[in-house]
Amino acid sequence: MDIELSRFRVLPGKMAVVEQWLAFLNENMDAVVQTLEGENMLVETIFHEHLDGSDFLYWFSIQGQGGIDVQESEHWVDKKHLEYWRECIDESYTNVDLKPRVAMLPETVRTHLGSSLRTQME
Repeated sequence: MDIELSRFRVLPGKMAVVEQWLAFLNENMDAVVQTLEGENMLVETIFHEHLDGSDFLYWFSIQGQGGIDVQESEHWVDKKHLEYWRECIDESYTNVDLKPRVAMLPETVRTHLGSSLRTQME
């Protein structure tokens, strides 16, 4: 089980396209959710922050083992998602991956996730 929070910088002048991207995901949520199954993605959330004159997108996810990588997907919504990514994300910026230290989850969720969650926090 992987719990991730990563920060990516948006290319200057691309926030209008980012807004289109996020609207696209929201408007096609049924298709997006279908792709999450193949990725074994339990939770995926995108956040935005404007900091020191730059825009950043943060991805928070909880993903089980054995899912396919979004870049391997043949689903149309994933292909469009990656088009937006290539247009908007600054590849010259080294993304920041934050390390999870504590996962506060109800027992029903912990039971579903199993013991792999515990080892990741250590």
